[in-house]
Amino acid sequence: MTMTSVDFASLLCSRLCHDLLSPVGALNNGLELLADEHDPEMRARCLELLNESARASANKLKFFRLAFGAAGGFGEKVDTRETRSAIEGLFGDNAKLTIGWMVEEATLPKPATKVLLNLALIAGDALVRGGQLDIGAEENAGNIEIVVRAEGPRLVLDQELRTTLLGQQGDTVITPRAAAAYLIHSLVSDGDGSVQISEPDAPVLLFGVTIRAG
Repeated sequence: MTMTSVDFASLLCSRLCHDLLSPVGALNNGLELLADEHDPEMRARCLELLNESARASANKLKFFRLAFGAAGGFGEKVDTRETRSAIEGLFGDNAKLTIGWMVEEATLPKPATKVLLNLALIAGDALVRGGQLDIGAEENAGNIEIVVRAEGPRLVLDQELRTTLLGQQGDTVITPRAAAAYLIHSLVSDGDGSVQISEPDAPVLLFGVTIRAG
């Protein structure tokens, strides 16, 4: 399927609105409860929930600005400490998920950074019951090699995401759920790279991407 920039912008906006609806809705509900609640203990609990929702909203926005937007400064590369912070913030409230960070490069090109972030988003979502999420990247012979590995008690990678990542969706209409996968495929194609995915029945979910460094 050929997608225009307007089509993709609409797809992306739908995905962002979907992901932000829950924490922002919780903020609204918490404020309504707080306005009607007079018990000190319950008000303290409401404030605690409001803080949690505000933190989750801020972390999601930070991640999305870096993964989808123009965050990271005006240079061609992004500090990997900022990338790591965005990923840890996104999944920080999930006590069942452990993140392994294996990126020694101080910076990565913006396209590679966006690919890494969006792969982490997809792999983290696939760990529906938590587990281990390992993220690695290095520069090798003019290319950036990215590996994201997910292992847990239940792994679910939607077939639409798989086919979109591999550019095999054909004439199928892409839904907002696959916005991250479509962005990855587009960036990798523009960077003369390739995407590899473990087989559907494999015990772990493994993504491997090679993309031009410059």
